[in-house]
Amino acid sequence: MQDWWENTFPKGRQMLTITDANEASVQIAYGEKGTGKPLILVHGIASWSYSWRHTIAPLAEHFRVFCIDAKGHGFSDKPLSPDKIGHQIIELQRIIEALCDEPVTIIAQSLGALISLALVQQKPELCDRLVLINVPIFLNTLPTWWMQFLAYLPLELVQFVDRSRLLKKTAPLARGITGYFRREVVADPALINPTDVYWITYPYIEMEGAIAKYAEDIQLSIKVIQGISSDPTNFIRTVRENLANTHTPCLILWGDRDRWFPSSHGEQLHQCLPNSQFKLLKNCGHDASGSCSEQVNLALLDFLL
Repeated sequence: MQDWWENTFPKGRQMLTITDANEASVQIAYGEKGTGKPLILVHGIASWSYSWRHTIAPLAEHFRVFCIDAKGHGFSDKPLSPDKIGHQIIELQRIIEALCDEPVTIIAQSLGALISLALVQQKPELCDRLVLINVPIFLNTLPTWWMQFLAYLPLELVQFVDRSRLLKKTAPLARGITGYFRREVVADPALINPTDVYWITYPYIEMEGAIAKYAEDIQLSIKVIQGISSDPTNFIRTVRENLANTHTPCLILWGDRDRWFPSSHGEQLHQCLPNSQFKLLKNCGHDASGSCSEQVNLALLDFLL
């Protein structure tokens, strides 16, 4: 199968070196396409740049598009050292500062949207327009049983399974299971196809460390969720409390059939953000960019142009 990076970006996959939140040097994978004002695409958890496969080309007609793999995801480094809550905010800031010398437009989905919103609150000068898609900001638990299971599984066990390359040895089964569970994030199961499943699962099947870092992110997430009401410095709580003071122009997109986070959360976020617009995506699940790209792209271009 042809390399997705080479088929999508003029220079294929490029690598950027940054210092992560642990002050270690890591390599970040990214693709670049188009010219003009810089625009950053930020994926969610258990995802990578491929999630923006239908959005890159339309945006690149008007912008200089950067599509990044967060640390621990996709083709970026997956260091063994444990991460701290909020490490993604620091690392996204350093990626943007390394790639761009002017304020950027950020388009982000799911956990990537929450991270981007937190960064814009902390460093508003980095971003002059923000698009948030299906943001986990008002959740009170992890959205699926298998995430909750992984949240309490001993990380050492997950790391052992990862090192054993069990998924690579059982790749057809892993892809089949992934295809089945994608029904949770798309409104129409007919949109699930073997090519997408192959590339969505590729880093987790082929690259050591991907499964372990995903489990680690899930376990950090449950700690954050459990501390919302009790910890005044809690990451999500802080983002919520700062919404009224967040003035960056913002478009909120939400799938009306998002099974993970209901569209009422998007409406609530819109009411809390003073300079925001809200658009409901019809017959669209959680993976909006991957399964409802026509609606997403039209909404993006209408907001940005």
